[in-house]
Amino acid sequence: MPEQLESYKCPSCGAPLRYTTTDKMTCTSCGNAYEIEAIENMLPESDGEKGFDWGDYKKQFRQTEAKLEDRDVYICRSCGAAIETDSTTAATRCPYCDNEVLAKDRLTGSLRPNGVIPFRIDKDEAVRRVKAHFRHKPLLPRSFLAMHKLSRIQGVYVPFWLFDADVRGDVDFDGTTVRHYSDKNYNYTETKHYLVQVSGQMRFSRIPVDGSEKMDDDLMDALEPFDYSGLREFDAAYLSGFLADRFDEDPDKSLPRASERMEDGVANVLRAHADGDYVTLTPKRSRFDLSNTSVQYVLLPVYLLNLEFNKKKYRFAVNGQTGKVVGELPVSKAISRLYFGGIASGVAALGTFLAYLIFR
Repeated sequence: MPEQLESYKCPSCGAPLRYTTTDKMTCTSCGNAYEIEAIENMLPESDGEKGFDWGDYKKQFRQTEAKLEDRDVYICRSCGAAIETDSTTAATRCPYCDNEVLAKDRLTGSLRPNGVIPFRIDKDEAVRRVKAHFRHKPLLPRSFLAMHKLSRIQGVYVPFWLFDADVRGDVDFDGTTVRHYSDKNYNYTETKHYLVQVSGQMRFSRIPVDGSEKMDDDLMDALEPFDYSGLREFDAAYLSGFLADRFDEDPDKSLPRASERMEDGVANVLRAHADGDYVTLTPKRSRFDLSNTSVQYVLLPVYLLNLEFNKKKYRFAVNGQTGKVVGELPVSKAISRLYFGGIASGVAALGTFLAYLIFR
């Protein structure tokens, strides 16, 4: 049987409510704005839920992952249309009436996020940030800058894992020192090699790894940092007006990425604290042990923009909290030839002028 989708409605006119960056829910029809606390009971919330728990998740869902891969059909409460979604969709819009809807069953129990960072810049500001990112890029094809394409930008809450852990590291380095000296006959260079052993322990907090297979990992990593002082207790009201996905990569699969980042951090600190006046320090062997590992499941705000140019797709992302823009840009071959040809001509002309001054 199709399940019902939940939505927030304006108490005054019944039109959909959307979360805005002013920290209020705004009616799309009459424009009235409401505090989240004033309307949070409009949907039956699961009070007392502690949210995602690593241990509970393994017990409840690890043996039934095939169920999480299914597609589901929901019924829009506004127009009654059937909406088919994949298993990761947590918030979307009805394609028939444009009503903001929540797949609430994907946000409860062990699937309920522990926290959310709300959007702090709106769609118009995100478009301005992307335009600014394109500006002053001399090799960018002019036809790529068709502004109508930027209207496709979409706000999405992306699932992330935030890992905490203690990391113990033991790293062996090959250290070298170099001394130069001379006598009346020769110049000498003396290089000495040392086995440098350094150990230490560090505590890491909130190391992020995106929990969505459909998101490009490098793109999501490049969006950092997020300001985690803005992390709020999860409330479904923040999702209204945006898309949202549930995780489809569990924390066990994501932990190695977080571990690698933490281990690199420990290795860099140990390297910086190696005693001795070494010219080079080359890692030879390393051992790392993680303990007291825990994880939080959070939703982080991201604007996504997909553009196609010359049969190649380019994906851009904007940090919905800080406004940072990341993404690959195409290069115009014609402009590139003119640009670098002009530089080469300028260098050649400068060389000719200098030669004229020196040898005239």
